[in-house]
Amino acid sequence: MRRLTLLGATGSIGASTLDIVRRHRARYSIHALTADTRVEAMHDLCREFEPAFAVMRDAPSAGRLADSLAGGPTRVLDGESGLCEVAAAAEVDTVVAGIVGAGGLLPTLAAVSAGKRVLLANKEALVMAGELFMRELSRHGAELLPLDSEHNAIFQCLPPATIGQGIDAAGVERIILTGSGGPFRDLEIDALEDVTPAQACNHPNWDMGPKISVDSATMMNKGLEMIEACWLFAVDQSVIDIVLHRQSIVHSMVAYRDGSVIAQLGNPDMRTPIANALAWPERIESGVEPLDLLRVGSLDFMPADERRYPCLALAREAWHQGGTAPAILNAANEVAVAAFLDGRIRFTDIARVIEAVIEQGRSEPAASLDAILDADDKARKLAREQLSEQV
Repeated sequence: MRRLTLLGATGSIGASTLDIVRRHRARYSIHALTADTRVEAMHDLCREFEPAFAVMRDAPSAGRLADSLAGGPTRVLDGESGLCEVAAAAEVDTVVAGIVGAGGLLPTLAAVSAGKRVLLANKEALVMAGELFMRELSRHGAELLPLDSEHNAIFQCLPPATIGQGIDAAGVERIILTGSGGPFRDLEIDALEDVTPAQACNHPNWDMGPKISVDSATMMNKGLEMIEACWLFAVDQSVIDIVLHRQSIVHSMVAYRDGSVIAQLGNPDMRTPIANALAWPERIESGVEPLDLLRVGSLDFMPADERRYPCLALAREAWHQGGTAPAILNAANEVAVAAFLDGRIRFTDIARVIEAVIEQGRSEPAASLDAILDADDKARKLAREQLSEQV
């Protein structure tokens, strides 16, 4: 019986994880669930899974949840301290890091520092603090398994025990990250300025939250995944190719020196990588429909055009600069995407805001958590200044 803390229970990763837990009650129990401010959804999950703890983002949400759960077995906490407490709890052996954005960094680091098995869907933790994160992972003997479909695919295509250890000994030549290209892959580039948030969130293959959906449309998601892969597999970005694959059936590939290319295939459903990581090194049923290649018919691949997806070039530049540059990139992107979703800027302004922040921001050595968080804060302020100029 594995005891889980699920960070981000009401999001898409949380929903997929809990679906697998329902299918395997004898294998998994829930120690803690966390959420942003969706009190009613969290109430229903707490009634169903009866966790020892629930954590909400703020005190008002926590108070409403506590009132609704009065008399039950669940103690309600709030804020960052509550997140870190349940991520590091002695009763927990596995932490699913499903919080989107920079808000997931500190609780995920708390889980690593407590020596947990961490199932990582929060790519921002490695984008912002990759060097610190991997150092703490080694120092505390924690175990890291990737949940992003692309990184989990790479993990499945590599020999065991490659996380953070490098790939030279495995005879790997290239890592190939695939991406669908999002909903605007066939749209004329000049028409991108007029697309709406609703259109950007209408992903052709995946059912994701709004922020990740917009990141997929700009392909910043793939840029962040490139940085994450560099840290996970101890490689430089020059080893990583990014290709468009509109069917989202091949989730990523690994090319070996002998000419072999190993790919992981499956229907676009996050329950597959989550089930793989939850049960690793075993395999369990996930509820995902079996892949029917005859129905798929064909698998198409094409290059990722950085004129259409300028965020890819920005991510590569941030990795090249190193230090706190990836944290600056991520912070500017979060602010810009939120502004686009609110209707305050155009879709094409997202990359413009990020580029301006990278040019104005000063990358420093990412020597400490304080340095990283300071860079994040300054980049958000610069991004907000850019927003006022864009309006």
